[in-house]
Amino acid sequence: MATSLNTAPAPMLHLALYQPDIPQNTGTLLRLCACLGVSAHIIEPAGFDASDRNLKRAGLDYLPLVSLTRHLDWQAFHTWARAGGHRLVLASTRASEPYTAFAFARSDVILLGRESAGVPETVHEAADARVTIPMRPGLRSINVAMSGAMILGEALRQTGGLTQVD
Repeated sequence: MATSLNTAPAPMLHLALYQPDIPQNTGTLLRLCACLGVSAHIIEPAGFDASDRNLKRAGLDYLPLVSLTRHLDWQAFHTWARAGGHRLVLASTRASEPYTAFAFARSDVILLGRESAGVPETVHEAADARVTIPMRPGLRSINVAMSGAMILGEALRQTGGLTQVD
């Protein structure tokens, strides 16, 4: 079951956070979604409460402006995505395709894993596509909020979403 918290106009792209566990990164990503007109999805359980002050500090006064849906669990989110015909594009350090070489579509859902552990194998396998951010050898990962911003920016550029935001 999905619970829609805000009634902002339906955006073209979606950003989904799989069981986020750092409230500051979640707040930053929600603020990004508000600014760019992208809907956000939180796949529960999150590692913090929605009233967390760090979430609110990072999200500033933008949080009420986000089109945000919280999904009870992975299955509820996956059911929602399939019913809407959305393609799940997972950001993963295990992917081989650079996000800049991937052809994004207007109805894609960019899926980000937990900061501490990524996503389980079942979620990895359920993704329709997997993209990575090329990095220097020997380095593990980029902060999830930074990764989300980079990939979302490219997806919006490709789909024309940066030219006009409602």
